[in-house]
Amino acid sequence: MKRTDYCGRMDRQRLAQTVTVCGWVHRRRDHGGVIFIDLRDREGLVQIVCDPDRAEIFAIAEKLRHEFVIGVTGLVRPRPEGTVNPDLASGEIEILAHEIEILNTAQTPPFQLDDENLSETVRLQHRVIDLRRPQMQKNLHLRYRAAMAARRYLDARGFIDIETPVLYKSTPEGAREFLVPSRIHHGLFYALPQSPQLFKQMLMMAGFDRYYQIVKCFRDEDSRADRQPEFTQIDIETSFLSEVEIRDIMEGLVRQMFKEALQVELPDPFPIMKYADAMRDYGIDKPDLRVALKLTELTDLMQSTEFKLFRSAAELPNGRVAALRVPGAGGGERALTRKEIDDYTAFVKIYGAGGLAYIKVNDAAKRNEEGLQSPIVKFLSAEILDAIIERTGAQTGDLIFFAADREKVVNDSLGALRGKVGHDRGFAEEGWKPLWIVDFPMFEYDDERKAWVARHHPFTSPKDGHEALMKTDPGHAIAKAYDVVLNGWEIGGGSVRNHKPEMQAQLFEALEIGPEEQQQKFGFLLEALKYGAPPHGGIAFGFDRLVALMAGVEQIRDVIAFPKTQRAQDLLVEAPAPVTEQQLRDLHIKIR
Repeated sequence: MKRTDYCGRMDRQRLAQTVTVCGWVHRRRDHGGVIFIDLRDREGLVQIVCDPDRAEIFAIAEKLRHEFVIGVTGLVRPRPEGTVNPDLASGEIEILAHEIEILNTAQTPPFQLDDENLSETVRLQHRVIDLRRPQMQKNLHLRYRAAMAARRYLDARGFIDIETPVLYKSTPEGAREFLVPSRIHHGLFYALPQSPQLFKQMLMMAGFDRYYQIVKCFRDEDSRADRQPEFTQIDIETSFLSEVEIRDIMEGLVRQMFKEALQVELPDPFPIMKYADAMRDYGIDKPDLRVALKLTELTDLMQSTEFKLFRSAAELPNGRVAALRVPGAGGGERALTRKEIDDYTAFVKIYGAGGLAYIKVNDAAKRNEEGLQSPIVKFLSAEILDAIIERTGAQTGDLIFFAADREKVVNDSLGALRGKVGHDRGFAEEGWKPLWIVDFPMFEYDDERKAWVARHHPFTSPKDGHEALMKTDPGHAIAKAYDVVLNGWEIGGGSVRNHKPEMQAQLFEALEIGPEEQQQKFGFLLEALKYGAPPHGGIAFGFDRLVALMAGVEQIRDVIAFPKTQRAQDLLVEAPAPVTEQQLRDLHIKIR
């Protein structure tokens, strides 16, 4: 039995032809003596009709159960009037079975493939069955189309696909690494790469000019909805291009992937926003521009208030007081209830906020306790209340939320609240809102280590004119770094690198990485830099996250064939798993 084509590709073009299709029995229905079979393969469904006039075929059809694997040869004919299914590519036709062969039987599956209320544990334990579900088939087909679109785009622009090692060495790149003990070299370890960052830079030094790789990366960190211990990047590096030129090519890549994989035209060009502006207006460096709400800066205003809670935050060296106006949430049909305000207060506490002050604007013309309803109004002067209403643009019926704390806490809490309120209360548009975030800080201060650390990674170039600031004023040094954001998700990030040894040495000095540590961890890169490294820079896209956005799913596990759980376990193959004592002895390892 030789297959003619896939089930889901059968359409009117095949009318009156005899065809052969193979697949799984998705559904079997007995209608008044005629048996209908929905046969499923990776391309979709086709309806098979088994007529009782063909006794031998009908007898086989009566034996069929869910997930039996069968081959069917038959005549393609139009469906009777009134039975067309517009949701299927094959919805206008059916196949009258002339021959059925049972290629394999199947036990009753652990769940029905159209069950929408499955626990993730059940799905991952039986991932092979879960992957048969049409939505999962659709997601992985989408992933394939997106990957092929990326490859075609990059290939057409001279990028070369080059593989880099998976057995690497431990380097300080931000997250905890997976270690692999060496059997041959006792007591020594490989590390699985968090990214091919240093290898792709060395490929530029080796003269390959434009590199890309769709590559697995590894981080031994706590999982969440958009994070896995092993994940996939579209990793890219270029030579002799400026930051703007790199961004232009990469923007075209994202646009092409959406066009080919989703038939969606993204805006051209993407808007560009500075990091400082994003943090001021949105509290987050990956703002969801579908939500029109913005934060209002009040720090300078509150340095003169008698209200101690606000003033003490405003006077902190790294303090901030900010507001979020929610139109219509203070009165009328769209007003927030006390419980809803309490729920939002609990929500911001996740981000370290001690609470959530608010003012209901009952009458914007009355800048006092009569027009403004809140426990905090009596602590604020008329001048400050006037300024709050003016700056926020609040109208009668609005509600204003406030946060006052260290800048990071205010940004994290109000930034997250802005997104949540925006989607909860109908302030989010439909569609796709990409943007570039540029001019990131070179460094951020690590309170635990009491030291400055690289914001991106320790190979990023400072913005022209900011070289001296790396040592004299690291908090104000700006990097040639950039992120591409889509609907509130960071989908890619990169930078221009240091290609001169002396500039890399200055950066290591600013990070207090001494000569001995430099040689131990990065000696191979520093050696390569001595021999004529070209100006270079690149980017890495989170491919799983990008496809999850395209597919409209909440978590990247739904676009990965065999993912791990939140606890980094593979429930299908039961990994991680114990090993034998002999294996441990070979590696000179003892379990404590």
